[in-house]
Amino acid sequence: MHDSRIDALARQLVRYSTALKKGEKILIDLHDVPDAIGVALIREVRARGALPFVRVHQSRVTREMMRGAEDGQYEIIAKHLLAEMKDMDAYIALRGGGNIAENSDVPAERMRLAMKHMRPVLDHRVKKTKWCVLRWPSPSMAQQAGMSTEAFEDFYFKVCLLDYKALIPAMNALKKLMDKTEDVHIKGPGTDLRFSIKGINAIASGGNYNVPDGEVFTSPVRDSVEGYITYNAPTIYQGIPFDAIRLEFSKGKIVKAEAGSKTKELNKILDSDEGARYIGEFALGFHPFILQPMRDILFDEKICGSFHFTPGQAYEEADNGNRSQVHWDMVSIQRKDWGGGEIYFDGKLIRKNGVFTVKALEKLNG
Repeated sequence: MHDSRIDALARQLVRYSTALKKGEKILIDLHDVPDAIGVALIREVRARGALPFVRVHQSRVTREMMRGAEDGQYEIIAKHLLAEMKDMDAYIALRGGGNIAENSDVPAERMRLAMKHMRPVLDHRVKKTKWCVLRWPSPSMAQQAGMSTEAFEDFYFKVCLLDYKALIPAMNALKKLMDKTEDVHIKGPGTDLRFSIKGINAIASGGNYNVPDGEVFTSPVRDSVEGYITYNAPTIYQGIPFDAIRLEFSKGKIVKAEAGSKTKELNKILDSDEGARYIGEFALGFHPFILQPMRDILFDEKICGSFHFTPGQAYEEADNGNRSQVHWDMVSIQRKDWGGGEIYFDGKLIRKNGVFTVKALEKLNG
């Protein structure tokens, strides 16, 4: 039996997230997802008078390609993918899969090679198209979240179909506050961090880029970060799970990085290039229905009462000039049930224990 929530999601992605117009071309990128969502998206795109283009991927095939990646090979692959992306006005990607660690045994040097060549494709998509990226629910994701498959599917559609428009006024108020802020101070268990965001644009992200959504992001002045941070949300990068990452900064650079038994793997990623040891994004998350981490960054970075502080590439819309093949959103949750914490803008407390203390931001408290 067809699930009507799939049609509702396709409608939101096409009409709201990418705001597709008649005659526009959109690439629909499907990774290990059921036919039903692909069909629903194609039909919705055509209903708008736009033109759908589709790519279908399988994670084990992609893994096998990367395991033997060659420089000349991925140069050609990236050239053709970039040419295709340049023809597009919009992009929607749905990413499923039954194993979040599928790429964990891809040799690090092969992964870096592939990511290096694919970076221009990603950059063009982010900078030049209307884009939206989301996961697709699976038993594996349900297991990560500690939920039954049915309960997770209900959760998934609830968070993805949130009325993002209702949050826009408060999100714009937070953006305005961040735009005029110079200095940020974050305190919490294992965290005492100071940096500047002076002169760097803030972006309100309410269902236009990622789904689920619910964040306002900017980036720190590249060399301004001082202090240390301990991330309390588990994370996964390049198929490798990490817990309790701790970073120390001096003049913006990560000078010490620890992750227990995965410290070596952590530092190998941070040594991918010069920019990987600098921060490319600072964001506050506030999705009212996302409360717990599940090692899926599209969900975890939006956790209510969280912030993320991201080593690597900065977004052009909120650019501090940092460039890297890495963009790793690491998350810390500051709600009282996760240890609490405080965020100050220019010396004024704006969030305590995950709750905004400024009246104009109250609707972001869930």
